[in-house]
Amino acid sequence: GIHDFWIFVATGFLLNITPGPDMALIIARSTQQGTRAGLAAALGVGAGAFFHIAAAAIGISALLGTSAFAFTVLKWAGALYLVYIGMQTLRQSMRGAAPAAERQALSQPVALRRIFLQGAATNILNPKVAMFFLAFLPQFVDVDAPNKVAAFVLLGLTFNVMGTAWNMSVALAAGRLAPSEGFSRAKLWLERELGAIFV
Repeated sequence: GIHDFWIFVATGFLLNITPGPDMALIIARSTQQGTRAGLAAALGVGAGAFFHIAAAAIGISALLGTSAFAFTVLKWAGALYLVYIGMQTLRQSMRGAAPAAERQALSQPVALRRIFLQGAATNILNPKVAMFFLAFLPQFVDVDAPNKVAAFVLLGLTFNVMGTAWNMSVALAAGRLAPSEGFSRAKLWLERELGAIFV
């Protein structure tokens, strides 16, 4: 019941490599406490994403199991939301503003277990992630999919595997190199590309 899977993978990859609060935490922990701390944060973020996958799969499927019309309405509402966040991302990248979470200093040494939980909480408590899953995943599921739960879970797991792999590579790189001016410029261009793709 999934269509345009390659578009999902390509867009999901671009979303995962775009810096945000999760990546800010991973980079901060890696540069301050070493690669192991960054990897713990990355795995925590990946664990947190399972919450959103389950919520999207169970909640959306329960709602849409009763009505194909409701599914179509959700897809259009999700499409409008994606246009909105695309425009917001473009506006923010043009101003060059960094999110508050990215500017926050994380200077105190913290145990790896706590860093893992911090990564999970950063992801679970981010309402933008929840809204993204609700808006993005339905765009790739057929209205008449025989098992919508399985389709949502497969898409969510694919997205999470890509994201965790990327976040772990960021932790490894950030353990060696602190964010530089070049990183900031790359971040702005990634945001602009992602904003355009969402629209």
